[in-house]
Order: sequence, then structure tokens, then C-alpha cells
Amino acid sequence: MTRKNLPVLICAITLLVSVACKKDGDATTAPLAIKDHDTAFVHPGLLNTQAAFDRMKTKVDAGAEPWLSGWNKLTSNNHSSLTWNISAVPIVYRGYDGVHDENYSLLFNDIAAAYATAVRWKVSGDEAYAKKSIAIMNAWSSKLTLLAGNNDSVLAAGLYGYQFANAGEIMRNYKGWSSSEFARFQRMMLDIFYPVNHSFLTRKERCMSHFYANWDLCNMCSALAIGVLCDDRDIYNEAITYFKYGPGNGAIDKAVYYIHPDGTGQWQESGRDQGHTMLGMALMGAFCEMAWSQGDDMYGYDDNRFLKGAEYVAKYNLMEDVPFVTYSNCVGVTQTVVSEASRGNSRPVWELIYNHYVKRKGLSAPYTARYAEKVRPEGGGGNYGSGSGGYDQLGYGTLTCTLP
Repeated sequence: MTRKNLPVLICAITLLVSVACKKDGDATTAPLAIKDHDTAFVHPGLLNTQAAFDRMKTKVDAGAEPWLSGWNKLTSNNHSSLTWNISAVPIVYRGYDGVHDENYSLLFNDIAAAYATAVRWKVSGDEAYAKKSIAIMNAWSSKLTLLAGNNDSVLAAGLYGYQFANAGEIMRNYKGWSSSEFARFQRMMLDIFYPVNHSFLTRKERCMSHFYANWDLCNMCSALAIGVLCDDRDIYNEAITYFKYGPGNGAIDKAVYYIHPDGTGQWQESGRDQGHTMLGMALMGAFCEMAWSQGDDMYGYDDNRFLKGAEYVAKYNLMEDVPFVTYSNCVGVTQTVVSEASRGNSRPVWELIYNHYVKRKGLSAPYTARYAEKVRPEGGGGNYGSGSGGYDQLGYGTLTCTLP
């Protein structure tokens, strides 16, 4: 990851002050063309809606494929087990600060478990899994006080913020989660995760292309998800506005920054490596799906610009040639060829993109379709290695995203 090497003290200060300034309008000077404050949020309304859970249950109960294979992938993952061991701690460190060992794997593993057990409850109806999911979230909301480390703590706030919010959103109406416990979980998301998201998205610096797209995108996802979880339209609108008009590389016109004559869109990290490029697919896909659940079509924004980027990435990672224009930024990075590093890797991101563009919208996406087929059935955290990259996406898209 690109580093700014900001002092940890600065990150700590922004945690304290940014909640106070989140509504001061400094995210962008562009006009808002989004829902006003009186528009109610749909719940559950992030990656998974109630209609989606109804579909999953019907298909799994009928033994229909590929939902059943997706379900089996979920139930065979130990993160969905009732015996999962919870490891909540007061301070999560991502990025070595010279003193404390990194321990962020505790958080991303527990979030994977909270999400997996939540989905398992919704599909099976077995309340033991609901209770397990809530026990994980209650443990963290009663202990966590700070995200720390070096500047990589920004990544922790973004990646784990949007994922944790998704688990909480699924469970929010479960009768066994008391209103006070849910409120404490919301407060954790607002006080610990969101301030870092906001501070990063509203940063002011000479070189906004210093950070690669995934830095912006994970914090955009977290802000959007927290806005829905906490019924805060300002936070939600902040994320939507950044997607459309943001100055950093997570904004759609910079993430898919060049449209080639063949109609594919070169991804901002394609000259860096394919692992981070795949992460970009996961994050922008999650962002668009969460917004779609609230009635906002970011998938289709700017003539389906994200689809053009997805087709480019899928085509190259299917070992076919793609065009490339030289990429350079304001800190001296120059990339003249598409990177072969991690080419062809598997992440559980393609079912979501494929099912939206091809099945919902009836559009042509041949390379996206082929990649979805390649990785089907998709697993979740723990199915793609023990490192953090295997937990950057919640996964299980074959179960959760497949449309009839």
C-alpha cells in the first residue's frame, strides 16, 4: 500500500475532532443530487435485503443450484460455526507503529464470523446462529475503543467498518438484540470507525492521487454502510457525493479513469498489481450494491462506467490481452504496462457484479460472466487464505447474489 507515514498522533487527533465537523459540508463543493433528509432508509438495506434472504431460503430449501452449493460453502466454513471463539480487544492495531504488534486479524476474523452466522440464521431460521452473531458484535461494542497503528489504520476503518455495519444491519431487527445493545453497536460504528472514514475522505492535500483507489473506496463503503445502519442521511450522502465528484482515486471517473475504444475501462490500479485491482472490484461492487438497496443506481452512473472497468479487469485476469495507456500521478508514479503480478487470482467478488449487470439489467458482460463462472461457488473469509486479502470482502455471493 502507498504510505503517507503520517504521525500516529495526527490520526488520534482526527478521531476526536472529525465527528464534530462531519456536517460542515467540506466533503465536496459539487451539488448534491441525492435523496433528502426526509427519505427513510430501507432495512435491512446494505449488501443483503429481506427480499434477497427470502430468495436464498426458498432456493436452498428446494435444493436448487447454484444456491445450494453456495449454502454448503457457507456452512462448511468454520466462521459460521456456533463454536467460533470470539477475540474482542480494546485497541486494534493495523500497521506497525514501532511499539505495538499488529492484531487486526482478530477483528477481521470475528467480523467474518458475525456476518456468516447472521446469514446462516436468516436462511436456516435457527436462532442459535442469530445469538452467536449478536454475541460477537456485543463483545466488540463493549470493548473496542480505538483503531491504531500507523496510517494503515485508515484501511482498517474502511474495510472492517463496512463489513461490520453489514453484519449489524442484518441483525438489527432480531428480537434477541436489545435496543440498548444495538444502540451501543451503532455508537461504536459512529465514534470509532466513521471519524476515520470522514477524516480520510475530507483530507486536503496537494496531491490527491497519492493514494490508490482502494483507500478511498473502502472508506466510502464504510461511510455509506454506517449511514444506513445509523439512519444518518448526511453520512450516506457524503459517500454518494464522493463516488460522483470526489477528488481522490475512489471517485468513479478516477477509479475507471480511461475508456478504451473497445469500450472497456482501464482500472486505476491495473498497472500496480491484480490483487489490489480485484480488491477495487470488490469494494466498488459492494458500494454500488449497498446504494442500490437504497434506490440509488451507482452501477449505472456515467453510462455504466463501473461495468466497463469490470470487463477490463476480468478480461485481463482471464489471460487475454487488454490495451493500456500510461498511468502517472502527482507523486512520480509512472506505469507503462498492465501489471502481471497476481494475475488470475480468485476473490469472491464477481457474482455480485455479474448478477446485477447481466441478470438484473440484461446487459452484455461476457468477461464478467466468465469470471463469475470461474470462481463459483464463492466462499467467504477463510476460504481464500489466512492473510488479510482473503478477508477484504464478505463473500458468499453465489448464495446471496444469484438471481433466478
